[in-house]
Amino acid sequence: LPELTFTIAASMSEFRIKPGQTLVFAGDSITDAGRRDTAMPFGNGYVREVIDLIGARYPAHGLRCFNAGIGGNTARDLKDRWTDDVLAYNPDWITIMIGVNDATFTLWKDHPWSTPVPPTEYEEHYRSILDRSSEKAQIVLLDPFYITLEEHADSWRRKVLELLGEYIDIVHKLASEYSAIHVRTQDKFLEQLKHKPPQHFCPEPVHPNAAGHAVIAHALLEALDW
Repeated sequence: LPELTFTIAASMSEFRIKPGQTLVFAGDSITDAGRRDTAMPFGNGYVREVIDLIGARYPAHGLRCFNAGIGGNTARDLKDRWTDDVLAYNPDWITIMIGVNDATFTLWKDHPWSTPVPPTEYEEHYRSILDRSSEKAQIVLLDPFYITLEEHADSWRRKVLELLGEYIDIVHKLASEYSAIHVRTQDKFLEQLKHKPPQHFCPEPVHPNAAGHAVIAHALLEALDW
């Protein structure tokens, strides 16, 4: 029994997030997940799952957690509110998932309320965010994702998926340059789609259901050595 207890304690000590630290989850509607409405304050998506699972396994950690997701946000929007909504909490950890709106709004350039954020501008805004944050907190970058198996070249979903690949490539590059922890969310969903149809994870390609949020939460916790 003493040997078993030591093994468990050694395994748990590897978790990257330490007791008393502050976490801020930043992003768009996938992060928001109703946190400003009926599901205050953490939403009913992956942020809530991550917080609950950390609490279940590490009940004495006493973390301070904040959901800073806002539906419809692009990298431009996130940059504009970064000081008030993220840095003001003096976080030890910041997770960022942004980009699907940037891609869809860029394709949807004639829509009256969508402002395009093409890949070059996306990278510029993202760099601004990271320049202001990387020396203050440990950064975790999650790839934007789009849950579809559509292959027809002329379909909207295929066009979004192909353009989003450019944004994902930028996240990969920035994660390397800024020594951020990198969560390959799109790859995680592609692996899942080998076994289950897209509808198992979302009613449409952008907004996951509970099963989809579980994939994101698991991927994030895995990257943190939970």
